Amino acid sequence: MTAMTSTQTPPAASLHTPVIGWFEQHARDLPWRRPEAGAWGVMVSEFMLQQTPVSRVLPVYEQWLARWPRPADLAAEAPGEAVRAWGRLGYPRRALRLHGAAQAITERHGGDVPSEHAQLLALPGIGEYTAAAVASFAYGQRHAVLDTNVRRVFARAASGVQYPPNATTAAERKLARALLPEEDERAARWAAATMELGALVCTARNEDCDRCPIASRCAWRLAGKPAHQGPPRKGQTYAGTDRQVRGRLLAVLRDSVSPVAQAALDAVWEEPVQRARALDGLVADGLVEPLADGRYRLPLT
Repeated sequence: MTAMTSTQTPPAASLHTPVIGWFEQHARDLPWRRPEAGAWGVMVSEFMLQQTPVSRVLPVYEQWLARWPRPADLAAEAPGEAVRAWGRLGYPRRALRLHGAAQAITERHGGDVPSEHAQLLALPGIGEYTAAAVASFAYGQRHAVLDTNVRRVFARAASGVQYPPNATTAAERKLARALLPEEDERAARWAAATMELGALVCTARNEDCDRCPIASRCAWRLAGKPAHQGPPRKGQTYAGTDRQVRGRLLAVLRDSVSPVAQAALDAVWEEPVQRARALDGLVADGLVEPLADGRYRLPLT
């Protein structure tokens, strides 16, 4: 990402008020943003929303919190039940990681999601982004929360490029920290607001600059919206991939209350080599448990 000079970058303070004001007017009413969601609701949403749109997450989230309103409720169940309840959200290892985090919260923190960033980061399955997001959104702390939407807003508004790099860079983290408001509560609001701006207005394609509260200050727009010059952006193909095969195999196991025979799994995908590779991958990832009699089930431990 090509950095802009300090004279070209909009002052941070000039961005805070319009973005946060826009958020106050246009933020979606999402269940994990309501006070009753608590830190556990925020954490569940953050796991589910990784690489998955809100529309697909909402029904699963509601069912999940109704069944497991506290981390201890989830921790008491077999990890396979988390995989089953994950349904078709995709990337089901997130379900195992969330289950592992719930167990650690129950064992180490008395069943309450910790508020300290370092303690959140020490939980299994929690990376820098999720720890910052939970600390910010659940506890109102001052952290740079860098998801894909926020990175795109900052790339355009502050750095004058259409898209951020494929992977988060040290320069992006430095910029995000520089743009943070000083006050904790305002910084947490800024984190949520920039994320929503990227999701609803400053989208990856067909951005709606007419609705953007900082269009007049956006470095990319002021530069004439130069086309992306970096490496090709990663696509997300699905049809015919091992991910699709894994999804079909897991669907059979989720729908069965008892272990599943090999023949039932063989029926979901004709190509035997790819099917076997996908099944082996599920076993290696701990998502499927092979039994001595040749059948398979979701994991119990």
